[in-house]
Amino acid sequence: MSANIQGSAPGQGAVAKPRSSALMDWINARAPRLQRFMREHLTEYYAPKNFNFWYYFGSLALLVLVLQIVTGIFLTMNYKPSATEAFASVEYIMRDVDWGWLIRYMHSTGASAFFIVVYLHMFRGLMYGSYKNPRELVWIFGMLIYVALMAEAFFGYLLPWGNMSYWGAQVIVSLFGAIPGIGDALTEWIRGDYYISDITLNRFFALHVIALPLALVFLVIAHLLALHEVGSNNPDGVDIKKVKGPDGHPVDGIPFHPYYTVKDLVGVVVFAALFSCVLFFAPEMGGYFLEHANFDAADSLKTPENIAPVWYFTPFYAILRAVPNKLLGVILMGVAVVAFFFLPWLDRAKVKSIRYRGWLFKAFLFAFAVSFLALGYLGLQHPTPALTNAARVFSAVYFAFFFLMPWYTRIDPTKPVPDRVTYHAH
Repeated sequence: MSANIQGSAPGQGAVAKPRSSALMDWINARAPRLQRFMREHLTEYYAPKNFNFWYYFGSLALLVLVLQIVTGIFLTMNYKPSATEAFASVEYIMRDVDWGWLIRYMHSTGASAFFIVVYLHMFRGLMYGSYKNPRELVWIFGMLIYVALMAEAFFGYLLPWGNMSYWGAQVIVSLFGAIPGIGDALTEWIRGDYYISDITLNRFFALHVIALPLALVFLVIAHLLALHEVGSNNPDGVDIKKVKGPDGHPVDGIPFHPYYTVKDLVGVVVFAALFSCVLFFAPEMGGYFLEHANFDAADSLKTPENIAPVWYFTPFYAILRAVPNKLLGVILMGVAVVAFFFLPWLDRAKVKSIRYRGWLFKAFLFAFAVSFLALGYLGLQHPTPALTNAARVFSAVYFAFFFLMPWYTRIDPTKPVPDRVTYHAH
């Protein structure tokens, strides 16, 4: 009895652990690697302390990926992948399903938001040399994510079965017919029929809903694991692992959690505010996010006035249209994407960050950014001789950034790189 009394008295005997601690002990006893994984990739992962505005977009891309998966799941609950019912099911979601209009607009706006943050994330990599040694594999995984995202967006583009979706898919799929020898057979295999039909819609639906999301999730995990293995780059391009304190941690680094998880919340709030403004006030964005022709059902006898893909594909579409030869246009359009994979080996500069590069690299990067935006605009316009010539000029500038990179990065004067990261508290 005395032992029970002593055990229950305040300040005496064993002290009961908090329930949260007891739960963690229970989990760790059964899955010890889970806690180690959390430490290595979150709580004890040290990131450079000089991250700036440009480093928001990686976490925002992950946020939008989750948003697209969640909203996509809810859309599939009422969507019917049938040529006779697809368009009507989208109208049903918009008009009759509770909050269906919101979910559909979140998904369509999220697609454009995804490409915006990914393009900005890639541009940050170009500025700070995030593709250079030892992060080549991180860059390659990132580019594979981009290619998978393009495929995911293309397959999803047909699903509303609107008139622009139908004819846009017809045009893009027909491009494979330009491949000598196997072109016609390959085009027929992709469509599953002699024309865009119910069979095409079903296979695009399967790829969009199951195959490519799984590939994207796998590639994102591989991208993050590869990143955390070599460590994050920073605006100075300095390896923070070279200088460590007595505790073995980089002196120029801080734990990702809680410092950057809290900082990223600021970016999430700003992004959510801008996303909500578009979502509630301009979900079509003047026809750029949702084309006006897509509010009409697919009609094989009614061609839209100007067939063009969604804005995030138009830079490559403009390159395709700028070339008179169809096969050469398809090749150049593919090279425009594939060239990004070779940046780690095309760039011969001894420094990574734009802060310490010379005027040549800055001029070429600025010209590349301008050409990409210009080609995006030209790809949306109805082709005229003047616009086609302009597209050819900007295409030449676009490819010059890649093909001349071994030359201008080798001769470009550079500044001395500091041994430690430059950081100013703010």
